[in-house]
Amino acid sequence: VQLQASGGGTVQTGGSLRLSCAASGSSFVFSAVAWSRQAPGKQRELVAAIAVNNIMKYADSVKGRFTISRDNNKNTVYLQMNSLEPEDTAVYYCATVPTNRRWGYIPWSRDEYDNWGYGTQVTVSS
Repeated sequence: VQLQASGGGTVQTGGSLRLSCAASGSSFVFSAVAWSRQAPGKQRELVAAIAVNNIMKYADSVKGRFTISRDNNKNTVYLQMNSLEPEDTAVYYCATVPTNRRWGYIPWSRDEYDNWGYGTQVTVSS
């Protein structure tokens, strides 16, 4: 599965962006998908993930502001980001891992994801 993230940009505090992660390959529909971010000087952290059956999980720092969703017909996962803050500035990556028929399983460790795409830069100005 090849992944292509897009939709990053520069917004002011309080603004919104929607990131897209387009995947190639038929295994996407059987995979959990996560969005992760890495800010300068910090470790990469998971911010949202979605299981095959659309169960979602979020980092505390983005709960209530970010929404992850998937469209299996388009092999695409989205991350709607609202009420953006300067602390959200980072390179955002999407990642996938097949979950072997565990339709509701959401890996919540970077090491569990075995397929990563190139990132897209999000910058929030104050």
